[in-house]
Amino acid sequence: MLVTSQRGLLNPKPRLGRLTVAPLEFLIFHRPDGAAINVSDPTQTFSPASKLDTLSDQQKQEVEAKSRPSAALIHETIRAEGMSELERTAFALLVSALAAGLSMGFSLIVQGELHANLPAGPAQTLLTPFGYTVGFLIVVLGRQQLFTENTLSPILPLLHNRDLSTLGRVIRLWALVLVANIVGTWLIAAVLAHIPVFEKDVLSAFTEVSRSSLQTDFWSTFVRAIFAGWLIALTVWLLPSTEGSRPLIIIIVTYVVGLGGFAHIIAGSTECAFLVQTGKASVSDYAIRFFAPTLLGNIVGGVALVAALNYGQVVPEIKQAD
Repeated sequence: MLVTSQRGLLNPKPRLGRLTVAPLEFLIFHRPDGAAINVSDPTQTFSPASKLDTLSDQQKQEVEAKSRPSAALIHETIRAEGMSELERTAFALLVSALAAGLSMGFSLIVQGELHANLPAGPAQTLLTPFGYTVGFLIVVLGRQQLFTENTLSPILPLLHNRDLSTLGRVIRLWALVLVANIVGTWLIAAVLAHIPVFEKDVLSAFTEVSRSSLQTDFWSTFVRAIFAGWLIALTVWLLPSTEGSRPLIIIIVTYVVGLGGFAHIIAGSTECAFLVQTGKASVSDYAIRFFAPTLLGNIVGGVALVAALNYGQVVPEIKQAD
């Protein structure tokens, strides 16, 4: 992207040293398509300060420094990330998603350790779900591909473009990430079930923690999964505006998912796969009682309650900016 002023073209690769830039009212961006954007024009920026005509440029900058990002800016940030994900190669997506599936195993591991070492009672109930947050911290901060994150990021480009090409790329992304995530959860569950890494009391805790994923019927699991998809997609929406506190946001939201017993397709897959491989559940239990209702619920929660609603609230601003 080039930057110009009314005095002429600024060198896009200036020498290191002092660079004088034109005042804000003269500064213009050139988009890749060649269109010029005047950043002082309130119709071409998401800055709330640009709409205050009575303020000086310095005052606008001060207001901007104290302002939270607008919903439209957050939307466009996530949409840009979604476009980037849709353009990644299949191999890159598969490797990243496999890593995410393996990493989510740490949610079960830390929950099991806490459950085994805390006395039964309120403290165990309230503190064990903190272990649930560990896998999400690793995956989200490590930028690994998690299926429920992708119920928001690539959906925004689809809602914006509304064409078959983008739909095809979203389906491709979902399929690759979901398959690799699930394979990763089964691999880590196999390690926990068949390799003597942990003490017997911890293995028993793994079983106890995992049972919750199969304790409800299809429709109850579906509703619980809607809440989980909703909360995880909301986490993605919140992260662009919380640069300095991203770990805290991830911990708070995923703690709520764990404490509420909401069904998450990847975290829960590790638990159910562990039960299957230790003979405490069958493959049909995994497929019918867990996988199907949880997948559907997570998609509804992420796409309908977060992507579509948040897209709806910013459509007027985005159209004005375009």
